[in-house]
Amino acid sequence: MTDKEITRREFIKGTAVAIGGLIGAVIALPSIVYLLSPALQAKEDTDAIDLGSLENYPIGIPTRFETTRTKVNGWERTAINYGLFVVRKSEREIRVFSDICTHLGCRVSWHADQENYISPCHDGHFDTVGNVVSGPPPRPLDEYSTKIENGNLFVQLPPFKRVS
Repeated sequence: MTDKEITRREFIKGTAVAIGGLIGAVIALPSIVYLLSPALQAKEDTDAIDLGSLENYPIGIPTRFETTRTKVNGWERTAINYGLFVVRKSEREIRVFSDICTHLGCRVSWHADQENYISPCHDGHFDTVGNVVSGPPPRPLDEYSTKIENGNLFVQLPPFKRVS
């Protein structure tokens, strides 16, 4: 026997390792792809929300609308609450603002007696169209892009940041 020849025992051992490795790869690769695929598919929510008929929103009065959407990010399922105010200036002029204060993220509420949105966190005030009137908020309320189809109002996610 020369040094280059392999014994029957070494051949069977090498063959068993190769077959075992192949079987392990066949089982492991689909499992890894299955476990990682949801994390690789995460995306931002860019759908439109149907706010219903324009008749639900009186002209000149900010009207609150709230909806909850479920977002799936990998294996995590999260319910996201969207609160917004619809301001209808005329029959076709509509603006929709987020109800999240741009200072600390508190929910603002409309106070008709003061004609302002007021943040309860640090008394930030915003006018009817979301511009900062007083307090610490660094910029106006975020605004949603809108479109009207068949008499229904739709807003596009996510809202865009406005600058002062």
